[in-house]
Order: sequence, then structure tokens, then C-alpha cells
Amino acid sequence: MEQTNGPLQMEHALLFTFLEVSSDCKFKDQLHSLQSQQIMLFQGSDDDELQTDGNRSGHFRNGDVGLAPTNEEVIRIIAAQLAEIGDQFDKEIQERVVNGLVQHFMNENLSNEEITQHMSRAVRELIQAIPSDMEQEKAMLVLAMVLTKKIVNTVPFLLRRVFDTTVNYMNRQFHNYIVDMLGE
Repeated sequence: MEQTNGPLQMEHALLFTFLEVSSDCKFKDQLHSLQSQQIMLFQGSDDDELQTDGNRSGHFRNGDVGLAPTNEEVIRIIAAQLAEIGDQFDKEIQERVVNGLVQHFMNENLSNEEITQHMSRAVRELIQAIPSDMEQEKAMLVLAMVLTKKIVNTVPFLLRRVFDTTVNYMNRQFHNYIVDMLGE
């Protein structure tokens, strides 16, 4: 897993909460297990040591992702709103798109970068097919999170790889939008 610190922390919390509150998420037990693994991973050290990539180490506390309580509540509210939109989009996503992405995620010869490119392409194609009167960034963000849910509903053992890839994709494509949306 990539570090869940500063920049990725919001994306991680938003995706986790989106999946947690989404209807028909069939892998909630695995999702909570993934969260627990990540909490243990980041509780290993209390000092804020510099990592080899130049970032500070990330830490989880008390089962959360280290966000202030007000931020957690804001994320929960926004994730619930996005999940409602996602339920509407869910019906519009064709099974072939999901199955194509499943194949890419299962292909161990593909780098995370290549898989991210496939996901980005799928989101761009879907945004053209889904009529929406909302901001394009918001629609694309929701589509990426719905695709994550649909892929992992199809093949639950891909949870970690799909989750981490989506968090990184969200960070690259929508970080500033997420910051603005959360009022950070």
C-alpha cells in the first residue's frame, strides 16, 4: 500500500467511507479487514520519521485514518452524498467495462501505472455515455469509486490492488477538487 499520509489520507478516507456506505457493497468485511491491516501497519512507529520517498510516515489512530473528528464527519456526509449519486450511475455502467477492468487488475504483468491508465480511460469513456448535469470532476470521481465497488464485487480478492490504485488515481486526478469539496 502507498503511504496514507497528507495527500493520500483524504482520498483514502473518502473512498473507504464511500464504499462503506454504498448500497450493494458485497465486500464490507474484507474492506474492514483491509482498514484494520492498514491501521496496524501505520501504528508500528510513533516517531514521524522521513521515508525514502521524502515524505513523513503516516499513522492511523484509534481505528481512524488520523483525521480530526470534524473532518471525519464531513467526509462521512460527502461520501454518503456521493454514494447516492453512485447508485444512480451504477445502473449505467455496462458489465463489459467492469469485466475489462477486472482483467487488467488480474494481469500481474501490468504495472500500477498501466492499470491506472486503463481505469482513467474507462472513466473518460463512461463520462461521455452518462448524462449528467453535475460538474464533470464530481461525476468522474463518483464513476471511479463506483467502478472500484463493481470490480471488487466481481472479484473480492482484488480489493487491496483496486483500492490502492483508485486512491492513487483520485489523488492524481481529483486531489484539489477533493480538498475544495471537503473544505480543507
